[in-house]
Amino acid sequence: MIQEKGKVYLVGAGLGDVAYLTVKANQLLAIAQVLVYDALVDTQLLQCVSPDCLKLDVGKRGGKPSTSQAEINKLLVKYCQQGKQVVRLKSGDPFIFGRCTSEIEALKASGCDFEVVPGISSALAAPLLAGIPLTDPVLSRCFAVFTAHEPDALDWEALSRLDTLVILMGGQHLPEIINQLVEYGRSPHTPIAIIRWAGTPNQQIWTAQLNNILEQTTGLSLSPVVIVIGEVVGLRKYLQPEKICLDESTPALLAMSTNLPLAGKTILVTRSVGQSSQFSDRLTASGAKVIEMPALEIGPPSSWEALDHAIAHLSDFNWLILTSTNGIDYFFERLTTQGKDARALTGVKIAVVGEKTAQRLKQRCIQPDFIPPNFVADSLVENFPEQLSGKKVLFPRVESGGREILVKELTAKGAEVIEIAAYQSRCPSSMPPAAELAIQNHALDVITFASSKTVQFFCQLTASKFSQNSDGNQSSVVAYLNRVCIASIGPQTSETCHTLLGRVDVEAEEYTLDGLTQALIKWATK
Repeated sequence: MIQEKGKVYLVGAGLGDVAYLTVKANQLLAIAQVLVYDALVDTQLLQCVSPDCLKLDVGKRGGKPSTSQAEINKLLVKYCQQGKQVVRLKSGDPFIFGRCTSEIEALKASGCDFEVVPGISSALAAPLLAGIPLTDPVLSRCFAVFTAHEPDALDWEALSRLDTLVILMGGQHLPEIINQLVEYGRSPHTPIAIIRWAGTPNQQIWTAQLNNILEQTTGLSLSPVVIVIGEVVGLRKYLQPEKICLDESTPALLAMSTNLPLAGKTILVTRSVGQSSQFSDRLTASGAKVIEMPALEIGPPSSWEALDHAIAHLSDFNWLILTSTNGIDYFFERLTTQGKDARALTGVKIAVVGEKTAQRLKQRCIQPDFIPPNFVADSLVENFPEQLSGKKVLFPRVESGGREILVKELTAKGAEVIEIAAYQSRCPSSMPPAAELAIQNHALDVITFASSKTVQFFCQLTASKFSQNSDGNQSSVVAYLNRVCIASIGPQTSETCHTLLGRVDVEAEEYTLDGLTQALIKWATK
């Protein structure tokens, strides 16, 4: 057997936000078998790779020591020689302070194939997103980009004469930068802008002059930042969109401008594995940064026997009740497997719970006979269109239980309810790295739950990951969640949230994903 030839792609992640990732970078992440990544601005990038991709964090994060460059080189060579498609993901552009030379030399010495893929450097994008042009026919005929990581190694006399300066990794040395420039003749009244977390919902901008910028920034953590010095900084007020109003009376903090209602909010969406990300798309369209966390795996039941028996005797039933899209999918797929189609339901009326469930049934060209008005199971019983006494009801449901109250109330009304397992749900074996890092870094504003099972499995996953800290003591995950908005799609999910998490902060008025989106917008804008 001929082993597939490996290749290493040194890819620029740009600003870190998925929105600024190049098309080619996105394509390479999708096919990556091994991902070797630095400490990135946006953990959403980790969601661009396959679940089977091996993810290796080699960046410095939270004060922890970073992997040595020599070890990174060995990892790239090792997996390339194993025939893997390796993506080495770097912030910004790989060739702008990306330390690629050592890695490329190691790859070439080992005969490994490689390719460098450019990314958008923060040196160019941060000023642009802040409304600062680096060149201007009058104010800036040139600009220089440099790192102030080692300020003593720089020629400050030469730099002070250039029109515009763009400085990376200079937050810790800001006082020295100012002193050196003024000492070599730069006017203390030269405009300066400091841009932190460029291109993210957390972007912050400070503008002032060299002689007073420290009054605004002393004591703040200026990392990661891009510093722009030059007369072009003054053009910012003229080059912002008209909808943006810059309050010059409070110039210390100018957040990234947007009118979207969920701008600046990071939302964790718990969902089923393989589920459509339409909910995430709705939240993103409203300005939120979304991190998806599959908290539910759906699969076939442990046995098809009960469902097959029910399908063979469908004519015995008066009603078929479907309460989820999963129930519809597995029921009708099994119907097809048994050589039948929708005609087998002739004489059987169908009731559904939930708007999405009704839509899924209509996709199969079947119109439900009854949809309760409030999209919940309780409403189904209360508003049932006919007497249930003596009726035989087929209820395909999740194997591990659920909707016990529905069954109890239908039975109390005189119906004979036959419950069968149509599918089963279980907790995923692992948590996505993006979600894990967001929880660890206290980066979440909201966690959404669209079912009780996602609440249960979220708690199970977080307990297995964060139940103990490095000292062996119980961690404060629950305490941490007290600072995070808990959002629920409806009463049953809210009840589970109260039981396991102690509270619910937002509940949808209409028990749909659209309703949950609107509830979050209302919460964010109140």
